[in-house]
Amino acid sequence: MKQYFKDLDKAFDNKIRLGIMSVLMVNEYVSFNELKQWMSLTDGNLASHLKYLEKVDYISINKSFLGRKPNTKYRATKLGKNAFKKHVNALEKILKGGKHNDVT
Repeated sequence: MKQYFKDLDKAFDNKIRLGIMSVLMVNEYVSFNELKQWMSLTDGNLASHLKYLEKVDYISINKSFLGRKPNTKYRATKLGKNAFKKHVNALEKILKGGKHNDVT
C-alpha cells in the first residue's frame, strides 16, 4: 500500500485546490466569479490558489472582455487532468487497501 502514497500530489493537499480541480474536471471552463460563488471564497483566497495551480501548469487562464467587463475563465490542462486522476486513483487504492495488517 505504501506505493500508493507516492502517487498523491502535494498540489491537492489543500482542500481549496482539490475543490477547484474537482469543478474544472467536470466543466470545460469556469469563470472566476462562478468558482468564487461555488466555493464561498474571497477574491484574494481564490486568486492565490488559482495562481498556485497555474504555476504548476494544472490550469490555464483565458482573459477576455464581455462588453466592458473583464471575464476570466479557467480550464484544467491535460497535465492537470492527468495529475488529478492519478491523485484520486491513489486515494481510492489507499481506501480500498487500508487495513492495518496490509503493510507492503
